[in-house]
Amino acid sequence: MNPAARRHCLPLSALLLSPLAVGAAPSPTALPAVQVQAARVPGVDPFALPASLDTVWIDADRTGANAQLSEALGGVPGLLARDRQNFAQDTQLSIRGFGARSTFGVRGVRVLIDGVPATMPDGQGQLSHASLLGAERIEVLRGPFSALYGNSSGGVLQVWSAQGQAGDPWRLRVNAGADNTLSVGAQLRGAGKGIDYNVAANHFSTDGWRDHSRARRESLNARLGTELAGGRLELLLNALHAPNAQDPLGLSRAQVAADPRQATAVAEQYNTRKSVRQQQAGLRWTREAGAQRWQLMGYAGQRAVTQYLPIPPGPQANPLHAGGVIDLDGGYGGLDARWGWNGDLWGRPLDLVVGVNADRQRQHRTGYENFVGTTVGVRGRLRRDQIDIVQNVDQFAQTWWQWSPRWSLLAGVRHSAVRFESDDRYIVGRNPDDSGRRRYQATTPVAGVSFEASPQWRLHAAIGRGFETPTFNELGYRADGQAGLALDLAAARSRSLEVGSKWHAQDGRQLDVSLFRADTDDELAVASSTNGRSTYRNIGRTRRQGVELQYRQPLAEQLELQLAWTWLQAQVRSPYLACAASNCAVPDTVVAAGSRLPGVPRQQAYARLQWSPGQWQWGLEAAASSDVVVNDIATERAPGYALLNLDAGRRWTLQAGDLRAFARIDNVLDQRYIGSVIVNDGNGRFFEPGPDRRASVGLQWSWR
Repeated sequence: MNPAARRHCLPLSALLLSPLAVGAAPSPTALPAVQVQAARVPGVDPFALPASLDTVWIDADRTGANAQLSEALGGVPGLLARDRQNFAQDTQLSIRGFGARSTFGVRGVRVLIDGVPATMPDGQGQLSHASLLGAERIEVLRGPFSALYGNSSGGVLQVWSAQGQAGDPWRLRVNAGADNTLSVGAQLRGAGKGIDYNVAANHFSTDGWRDHSRARRESLNARLGTELAGGRLELLLNALHAPNAQDPLGLSRAQVAADPRQATAVAEQYNTRKSVRQQQAGLRWTREAGAQRWQLMGYAGQRAVTQYLPIPPGPQANPLHAGGVIDLDGGYGGLDARWGWNGDLWGRPLDLVVGVNADRQRQHRTGYENFVGTTVGVRGRLRRDQIDIVQNVDQFAQTWWQWSPRWSLLAGVRHSAVRFESDDRYIVGRNPDDSGRRRYQATTPVAGVSFEASPQWRLHAAIGRGFETPTFNELGYRADGQAGLALDLAAARSRSLEVGSKWHAQDGRQLDVSLFRADTDDELAVASSTNGRSTYRNIGRTRRQGVELQYRQPLAEQLELQLAWTWLQAQVRSPYLACAASNCAVPDTVVAAGSRLPGVPRQQAYARLQWSPGQWQWGLEAAASSDVVVNDIATERAPGYALLNLDAGRRWTLQAGDLRAFARIDNVLDQRYIGSVIVNDGNGRFFEPGPDRRASVGLQWSWR
């Protein structure tokens, strides 16, 4: 977690059933004001909710490169954000074990940025276009109520930028560190002449800690607002350009021992890399009139991805092979409409929200050989050409009722219908028509109660259902190697239960404890991951259960301690067959009930001690993780680790603004460790090592 972040429980409005939900959180410390875009529930205590919710506040006193969201998420219990040291692949993000299997992008976790989905209708998401420079806060929702966000909601992560206010400072920020890492950004934020604005632009470049991991990113995020027709209208803009980010690929255990900074030989040979270009815009209008409120939102975007994989020419001789270069280009968009009402039922406060939303993605997917003659790592002949369309239409309702002075109920239901359609345009020789379609639907109810044991203590319980469809990437290849899409994959369906306790004292002390269990049927899992290509299958029943704890203790007026701990048992509950050897044609080894799910550590811990005397700020933090199984049959695992980090900053207040200098040292003790893993990699290259001791320094100028 970043040194200036503060985490607090959210108000009830954060649990609205769509990407537009946001919340505010009072605290003993001074925090930025939050503009609530959704419903308020008068009289509800900030933490009186039957859910596990956290807000990570992002302010101007951050240290580090501000390059990835993982820099700010270390102290959230139940959440694992792995920095892969590979900007060709997104941060590995999982919540309570959901999403841990992802070999690229974000799966099993719903991601939204300023209310606009960063998760597509099929459940595939990305974090790369989120900006820490322009962000005000990151909200994390865990447990049953995340199912109210629809498909693929093992958890919800929302990034919100601040609404500009008159007198807000503008700022320039530069950070430089090891491996020629440079981050330069500017934020213009304020209000005047009927419009408020928050515009952040950032350039990031690095040579990478590992060989063949150079990357560059330019991003722009903007939030512009004005008053219109008795309500508030906001324009949300986002652009990302990330050309030719090099991919060093995973390493085997022997390679890690020999040199953790090396890239796999085929990464250099085939010049494995990925380019991303994305632009999107959203428009949101909100209005409150008496007891009623309305909210309308629409968005549209374009995203293009080109990726070069290390697939040898030999396998591509198979007429069914789609080639070693993936080229995706398409548009996406959606609409969301809701109505809310606040009143009484039998003399007790009642809040109701109903709405509908629809999202659609159309993607042109092509594949090419990654060689021309004897030259590899270049685009060759066309091997795949198809149009993929996925869309959803959802309806939802939510109600909150305080039926007594100390008891309240929060309940909701969402019906989701997701339709996949693929039109194959490459029917050549022995390559057949792979067109197909599949429809998934589910109704996901959820309910929770909260009890006020005392003004500082709340108890809650919640139960709900969720579902997760395969993504188009997971439907793209059959696990048996035959032609056609994997349309036989079923949607995973889960049942979640949570009980918790929240105690927040007026002096700033805080103790939150959650116990949870999630049982899943038809769990989606990696069948194989070879040469940059993964296939998937349903493996039956699984269970994720555990405990989350977080504690905050002011030790003195300017000294604070923060602790977070997670114990998570993620297990298979029905046996299935898996491959013991790489590239096997028929699974031959039984994975017994009780086996660990790969990619999920049993324990995580985080601690931070922060001292802020006057214009100085000092931070000491520790992060630890237990070992991680990396394949189904548990023959390989990444060992556990513990890391120590230091940061410091100093501010000077001048007549024209504030100057702040800051520095950070990560992995102070220079430990060797595995930062992330590639689940079930068919070549045995499961490991992505984390960096050794790294230092960075920076300057920030804020002027008024």
